[in-house]
Amino acid sequence: MQQPYPILEYDDTPQALLEPARLIAPIDTPIHCVLCFFQEVITGVCGDGKGRIIHQLRSEIGPHPLYEIDVDGQRLAVIHPGVGAPLAAGLLEELIALGARHFIACGGAGVLMPEMAVGHVVVPVSAVRDEGTSYHYLPPAREVPASPEGIAAIEQTLQADQVPYVLGKTWTTDAIYRETQNKIARRRAEGCVTVEMEAAAFFAVASFRGVTFAQLLYSGDDVSGQEWDSRHWDRRTGIREKLFWLAAEACLRL
Repeated sequence: MQQPYPILEYDDTPQALLEPARLIAPIDTPIHCVLCFFQEVITGVCGDGKGRIIHQLRSEIGPHPLYEIDVDGQRLAVIHPGVGAPLAAGLLEELIALGARHFIACGGAGVLMPEMAVGHVVVPVSAVRDEGTSYHYLPPAREVPASPEGIAAIEQTLQADQVPYVLGKTWTTDAIYRETQNKIARRRAEGCVTVEMEAAAFFAVASFRGVTFAQLLYSGDDVSGQEWDSRHWDRRTGIREKLFWLAAEACLRL
């Protein structure tokens, strides 16, 4: 196991000291779950009694409410997954322990291709593992794929709703303030379309635990040029709500 760097010392022991299934009792949770990064959308969809809080996950940030909503007679769980790979992966572990099995995440991402307009939908087929969390779930490798079943469900949904989209790689990084010009060029050369902070960890946890996980992203800020352009990506309320409902539809196909 000894490697030059600790991050490469993958241990395939199936049980850890803090094992979610031993610490968390399952509940009657929907097996379908949307992890939505847009808090204002969650508030609009689940607030004012439209969604029922069925559990409270917790971190030092505070409570992370797990909602249940009804979508055309089907049960769907909804939660904010936190920001950054470690927290998002930890909450995903707990959701799996509670009983959820099919996951679609929806969020925004920086774009590495200047021609991609704000709001264009991207479906990551794999994530470049430039974060740390995934290396504790899978042996070292450059990329980790999303679940093929999840990708298929998303594509079926987007095609049924006539939503244009791009399939591609995403670059998952832990350090938003270290996206240098050299790194951006390198990631673009290997086929990355977007950059975000969680996908590689999500895909790795899902692979390790044997659950289905895929993700919908929309083109947000532009990191492809000499200067960063926010493009006011986080104010696109209509796009964000639409992406949530596409995620819900795709998830319920699984």
